[in-house]
Amino acid sequence: MSANPGNALKALSPTPPERGSFPLDHDGECTKQMQEYLRCIKLVKGENAPNCRLLAKEYLNCRMNHQLMDRDEWKNLGLPDDAKVQPNGK
Repeated sequence: MSANPGNALKALSPTPPERGSFPLDHDGECTKQMQEYLRCIKLVKGENAPNCRLLAKEYLNCRMNHQLMDRDEWKNLGLPDDAKVQPNGK
């Protein structure tokens, strides 16, 4: 017996991510920035802290600089334009 009598099973069709797929960081070019961001998030227990947003910006900037994601405006990524990120991640 089926749980939904009379209803035919519909094939699930996956939908792509909103911004498309992106390459994984297999060479670990942005691992340092990612780990700093994750440490910050853990420290503030998941709160939306300004210092963690700066670290997120550094991580995304690294990904964009290494062609691991398309370059986009910070406002489209949910981050403010006012905080400057150093190109070397410091």
